[in-house]
Amino acid sequence: MKKLISFVVAAAVALPVSVMAQVKEDVLTKYAKPSQFLDIKISPEGNYLAATSRTDEGKVRLTVLDINDKKVLSMTEGQGNESVASFNWANDDRLVMSMAREVGSLDAPIPTGEIFAMDADGGNQKILTGPRSDDGDYRFAQIIDFLPDEPNQVMIYSVRMMSNEPYIDLYRMKLDSGRKRAEGRIPLRRYKSTNVSVLLDDEGVSRIAVGTDPDNRNQLVMMTRDGANEEWEVANTYFEEEGHFTPMEIMPDGHTVIGTSTRSSDTSAIVSYDLNTHESTVIAEHPKTDIAPIFSLKNGRNNELIGGAYEYDAIDAVFFQGVKDKQFANITQSIIRAFPNRSVGIRSATLDNSKMVITVSSANHPAEFYLYDAEKGALSMITQARPWLDKQAMPETQIITYQARDGLKIHGLLTLPPGKEAKDLPLILLPHGGPHGIRDSLTNLDTDAKVLAEHGYAVLQPNFRGSGGYGNEFLTKGYKKWGTTMIDDMTDGVDYLIEKGIADPERMCVYGASYGGYAALMSVIREPKKYKCTIGFVGVYDLNLMFQEGDISEAKAGVNYLSKVLPTDKAERESQSPVHQVDKLEVPVFIIQGGRDVRVPKEHAFRLRDALEKRNHTYEWLLKPGEGHGFYKPENNIERWNKMLVFLDKYINE
Repeated sequence: MKKLISFVVAAAVALPVSVMAQVKEDVLTKYAKPSQFLDIKISPEGNYLAATSRTDEGKVRLTVLDINDKKVLSMTEGQGNESVASFNWANDDRLVMSMAREVGSLDAPIPTGEIFAMDADGGNQKILTGPRSDDGDYRFAQIIDFLPDEPNQVMIYSVRMMSNEPYIDLYRMKLDSGRKRAEGRIPLRRYKSTNVSVLLDDEGVSRIAVGTDPDNRNQLVMMTRDGANEEWEVANTYFEEEGHFTPMEIMPDGHTVIGTSTRSSDTSAIVSYDLNTHESTVIAEHPKTDIAPIFSLKNGRNNELIGGAYEYDAIDAVFFQGVKDKQFANITQSIIRAFPNRSVGIRSATLDNSKMVITVSSANHPAEFYLYDAEKGALSMITQARPWLDKQAMPETQIITYQARDGLKIHGLLTLPPGKEAKDLPLILLPHGGPHGIRDSLTNLDTDAKVLAEHGYAVLQPNFRGSGGYGNEFLTKGYKKWGTTMIDDMTDGVDYLIEKGIADPERMCVYGASYGGYAALMSVIREPKKYKCTIGFVGVYDLNLMFQEGDISEAKAGVNYLSKVLPTDKAERESQSPVHQVDKLEVPVFIIQGGRDVRVPKEHAFRLRDALEKRNHTYEWLLKPGEGHGFYKPENNIERWNKMLVFLDKYINE
């Protein structure tokens, strides 16, 4: 593989690279190194483990190991920039997987629509769908059920590529030959930016589907049917702003659907939907944050709702009374309680639940994978995702809360440098991307925050209004306020840390990626005297340009989304765009961009650079032509962090 050429371009007014910065190269290397494992699943009879991991090039590959001696039996990865997107065991000797293309670490993978199958030892590989399959059909396919009771088959839905068909086709597909048996069609559209969710009952019959109205891309439709030979009927239609219902599992009774919904509550609640009566019932909700269901397992399927997981002031879970599978509920509860304030998930289990793979992680604990042995009643570690990261020595991240200037309660994360008193520290404000529907969570380890804290900085990650997870009212408060009230929420968090004596008001900078890059520029524009420097990484700098370039504006639904969340008036969008407000800048700027970014095209960075050059403003510039919306290659992230730290040290870490 040819090595991609990378370069750094600096204008005549750009700052020289300092040789005085105390950059810890070993720290950068260990945080840039991809996780050894992303996911692990045990085979139905418990003989093998299949695991996904990321290569140094950023691709996700699949590795199969013998469970007893951990000997590697096979390693499989896609062609070009294709990665393994999802996988599962079809039976104890054969796997099925779908692929996706990834062009940036901050981008959602784009499914290729092809499905592959192979034996555990890597043999008998077969492309089952798509143009490279035996039938050469240019159709997009997606697995909707792995059919654990039928170990050589999966249920898929399929649509013709580059078509505008007002329906999706269902097929039952054999994994040895790729032969398909038609199971009917559902009158829902699948668009590039949307998906169709289809659930099967215990008899293997598709009963409920949620997707886009064939005649209205802005409207979601829920359809149901009573049985295999019955017609699909519209059960409900709704627009996004009216709330959502996401079906997750049909219970063994054949008519109760468990899912999450904001249709009858501000936050996302656990609800049941009755396929017979078409009535919904809220089972559990948290008044301030979203809650997700916890299921028991039986014969490889979710079997019973036993509790809910959530994060507010801490990571927590609630378990329901009166469940039938008390043994599974007790085991799950004891495992979760054994790892307080960490995200705990059952990734897979054998058909008889005698062995289960458990994943445990948090912002302060790199992911660990455990094997639960029911006979022994014991957990044993399989492996760590990043064993080279010492969780005892790593900077600690904690949840904080503060009040915005209008009284709104804001949650955020604060990461402090190890071995230093939390007093008068240089501060980095690190707003998240998105911005809507996303939040910084204690469940995720943020490498940017850790790297900065390892070098002596306190790092604030505020979940400003517009962030996800705190209810629809909190979410919509950020609409059309990208460069105003949302920025004020971030400023108020900084002021809170100054008031507490944690942050030194004379040593503060802003850094962010995607929307966070936008916020990094708008923060120093809105508060020109508050910060000493700013760094924008793959950031949005011209709000009007979002309607013209980038993958969001390619679909009508994307344009509608932008119209909903951005200022309506063009002049107001300009007033909230960094490229049109550079005259208010008083601090040095560092622009970092990926040349292949399709979410926020490089034109944003070039426009900002041109605007800075016109006014002879001090800036630095780093462009990686082969990277996308976020950097994948470890060497590129090491270089990015290195140059960021030199830049920050120059201004606030004397």
